[in-house]
Amino acid sequence: MPRPIQATIHTQALRHNLEVARRAAPDARVWAVVKANAYGHGIERAFDGLRGADGIALLDLDEAQRVRNLGWRGPVLLLEGVFDQRDLELCSRLGLWHTVHCEEQINMLAIHKTNEPHRVFLKVNSGMNRLGFQPEQVRSAWTRLNALPQVDEISLMTHFSDADGPKGIDAQMAIFKAATDDLPGERTVSNSAATLRHSGPGLVSDWVRPGIAVYGSAPDYPEHSSADWGLQPTMTLAAKIIATRAIDTGASVGYGSTFVADKPMRIGVVACGYADGYPRLCPTGTPVLVDGVRTRTVGRVSMDMVTVDLDPVPDAHMGSEVTLWGRAANGAVLPIDEVAVCAGTVGYELMCGLALRVPVVVAD
Repeated sequence: MPRPIQATIHTQALRHNLEVARRAAPDARVWAVVKANAYGHGIERAFDGLRGADGIALLDLDEAQRVRNLGWRGPVLLLEGVFDQRDLELCSRLGLWHTVHCEEQINMLAIHKTNEPHRVFLKVNSGMNRLGFQPEQVRSAWTRLNALPQVDEISLMTHFSDADGPKGIDAQMAIFKAATDDLPGERTVSNSAATLRHSGPGLVSDWVRPGIAVYGSAPDYPEHSSADWGLQPTMTLAAKIIATRAIDTGASVGYGSTFVADKPMRIGVVACGYADGYPRLCPTGTPVLVDGVRTRTVGRVSMDMVTVDLDPVPDAHMGSEVTLWGRAANGAVLPIDEVAVCAGTVGYELMCGLALRVPVVVAD
């Protein structure tokens, strides 16, 4: 039989989380962000759960082609725009909207030959200091774009650096508003954190761009959990116990003997390791569910195995279900954020790091 490990993509949870974002910003249209292969879920696997979006936002042309191949006829936005002059030809053929964040991209448009003018999103650097025109450059860039016959409609966008924390969005929003004050066009400014935390009359965003929230992770964890926002897990990583062992007081477990038992205990060996995408940095005490009961890991994570404390689950045996994150068979939930914080990272990385060797199934 195959090695007993499997990831499950929950399409109903994707639909649910998309609606949570829509309810948080009822006057805006919603992009479903599917960059990084739908945050590790797989674009093709996640697609049915995202059909209710008003548009799909992504990064590269291969992802855009895949979305069109799936039958999506709505808006598709390239969040980083084009990287080469030839990319504009595919934008024309696939009907892609694309971000313009630098002069070089305007220059590409200026020499592009097309029968169908492009919808572009002019990006403002309001303080993130990654992509975008400086505020004092925005009007000049807009004027150049507006003069091009290759450009149809110009929308305006920015990206918040601190929507998930105490600094908030006010300073960046003020910069964006000042830079774009009397310019026409739709606005898109809100990521997951801004959509959930800051939507309201003072935040004008014709489109919102929820990313991680759609995939069931809280954008501002640990201040808020996914349950606080009403989000559901969209990916479950589960494996089975492949051996059990009773150890005595003073016995160690795993490489480096980093865990030493302070009492007699029973441990389970689980068919999941860092080669499957489970973080090696997860220390003893990282939560897991065994048959839906919360317990903990013990010792170091190995390439192919992790060991867990079975004392809270006396009936656990070889073949028992172990939920590394997501939803157990009995309905118990282990949020991916809890596992991520133990590894010193975020849920995004765990989702995107799911290994190719892990079988994936889709469930409604």
